[in-house]
Amino acid sequence: MVMGIDYTLLVVAVGSAILGGVTGMMGVFAVLRRQSLVGDAIAHAALPGIVLGFLLSGRDMGPLVIGATLTGWLAAMLISVIVSTTKIKQDTAIGISLMAFFALGIVGLTHLQSIGSSAVAGIDEYIFGQAATMVQADVQLIAGLGLAIVTIMVVFWKEMKLVTFDPDFARANGYPLRWLEMLISSLLVVGLVMGLRVAGAILMLGVLVAPAVAARQWTNRLSIMVILAGIFGAVSGASGAVISGWDAAFPTGPFIIVIAFTFAVVSIAIAPGRGLFWRWWRQFSDRYRFAAQQVMRDLYRAIPANRPEFAISTQKLIALSGPTAPIGLKRLERKGLIRRCEECELFQSGHCPGCWLFTDQGLMAAQSDARNQRLWDCYRCYAHDLGLPLIAEDRQCDITALLTEDAVLRLEQLSD
Repeated sequence: MVMGIDYTLLVVAVGSAILGGVTGMMGVFAVLRRQSLVGDAIAHAALPGIVLGFLLSGRDMGPLVIGATLTGWLAAMLISVIVSTTKIKQDTAIGISLMAFFALGIVGLTHLQSIGSSAVAGIDEYIFGQAATMVQADVQLIAGLGLAIVTIMVVFWKEMKLVTFDPDFARANGYPLRWLEMLISSLLVVGLVMGLRVAGAILMLGVLVAPAVAARQWTNRLSIMVILAGIFGAVSGASGAVISGWDAAFPTGPFIIVIAFTFAVVSIAIAPGRGLFWRWWRQFSDRYRFAAQQVMRDLYRAIPANRPEFAISTQKLIALSGPTAPIGLKRLERKGLIRRCEECELFQSGHCPGCWLFTDQGLMAAQSDARNQRLWDCYRCYAHDLGLPLIAEDRQCDITALLTEDAVLRLEQLSD
């Protein structure tokens, strides 16, 4: 025991956290470059390399990682060569590479079984994942590889960012695009191979993609995205190891995937800006806002000139604004821009169908909106003739905040 924590559990938790963090960080580049399934192909393609490592050195993790990295890298290069030299699409190339290498690994596994090798049981750890078998030496190797990956990411950050978002610009400016793509693919291979011991070849794609997908929902900045993905991956790895350590019924690898998937689902649901909840809320708010805006404009156009006290019935506003008029009326009334007419005899008798008129504040808002729309109309028609600066037409914005006072004055002269 170490400070009340089982030593084996501590080793597994630390190793899983490092694996989840590093793999999550690399997963950002796979997701942004739309190469998530390439990661799945690499994970499956590692199997023949693992078999080869077992044949050469037994259960020693070093040769296993080297063998898995070699075949994983070859699979990644095969996909790249097929896509760049033939008319075969990337998804087809991924399928070809995945099946070819995985089938080769199954052949090697069958060979081990036929000769009665004791290494067969150890290979299962890399197919299905078995984090509980990690020892301190494994964690040290994982930490060393993870530190190397992070260091390379920091050193080549600008180049990796450029290749991810604008490869054509990178090529035009003389960057060695092919070498940089190979660098990213190689880092991805090493990260995936590191995680095979925890999640296995079958589930490794979840460790790669889920933290990156979760991080993508919270920010548009690559640096923050990579940090968040690393945090999500590390927390998933550590918590999955701890929970499975408390209850042996929970396998470590799959539980890590479950936690990472939970991060992704929650982020997709509630992340500000991109989350489904906030998207729904914006749509809901926009519906009310646009309905109120339309009713205000129709009410302003319907009242006679110089008679702001004139009331318009609900039925007429529904005929003008459509079925969303009641929604707009409620919003305008709640904001104090309109009020019910209480002066007519029908209202006093309780038989008024509902009539509306502007408050002083509402009348000023309607006049300001009408003026803004007239200025936008004039801008659309005469901006070129008047030599006005080019601005994006957005009638929800106040045009006076986008143009100079002189430009606004010239537009007003035309609108009168």
